[in-house]
Amino acid sequence: MRILVTVKHTPDLQSQRSFTDGRVTRTAEDGTMNELDENAVEAALQLVEAAGEGEVYALTVGGPDAVAAVRKALQLGVHHALHVSDEAIAGSDVFGTAKVIAAAVRKVHDEAPLDLVVTGMAALDGLTSMLPTALAAELDWSQLTLASALSVDGGEVTIERHLPDSHETVSAPLPAVVSVTDEANKPRFPNFKLIMAARKAPVTVWTLSDLALDPAQVGAGAARTTVIDASPRPPRADRIKVTDTGDAGTQLANFLIEKGLA
Repeated sequence: MRILVTVKHTPDLQSQRSFTDGRVTRTAEDGTMNELDENAVEAALQLVEAAGEGEVYALTVGGPDAVAAVRKALQLGVHHALHVSDEAIAGSDVFGTAKVIAAAVRKVHDEAPLDLVVTGMAALDGLTSMLPTALAAELDWSQLTLASALSVDGGEVTIERHLPDSHETVSAPLPAVVSVTDEANKPRFPNFKLIMAARKAPVTVWTLSDLALDPAQVGAGAARTTVIDASPRPPRADRIKVTDTGDAGTQLANFLIEKGLA
């Protein structure tokens, strides 16, 4: 079984967020692998382990700092790391990003067929959850999204999906694109051996020319969305500090009642 997992280098959620020229400001010190992508990595590793054979590729798209995302995936146990990095990609929206990822998937798939592409349910810097669908459309593959559990058997992938008022079990033929939620599993912790090995493990770097992709199809110029304006969130001026002298619970209850929240 051969699986490719997409992992994104995203700003730390606890950091001060800002924009530069209409784009999210990203720095090496601030970035980390998207937390929800850890569930995708874990799902891929479990499928390969259950099959008893196979390999997992981790793919990221971004500037030089984005390599940290695939390094983290290597620490978790993936076998190969791929990094698409090209200045022309900067400013891409979800559709441009999907084109780039699809081109990289085809390159890997042409070398030896892939069974699955697995993604997280969303990237925590954008939270659109649109990439899995856009990627499946680019590849013309089946898509199964928001899986809380998945399995592969007989050339078919089956997922379970929990909705507010229903529970679905859906199947599709391979190859397919699957996105998993944070309910799908509990990501493993990297062990010391893998952490050390990931530091020196090779990372294959591709540019758009390596993927035979026209730069005009991606980047800010091809984006279907534009940030018109962005400004810092104003500081909150209505904060009330309560010193607990034994009646903090009562003060909180009174405050909620006063605001019509209880």
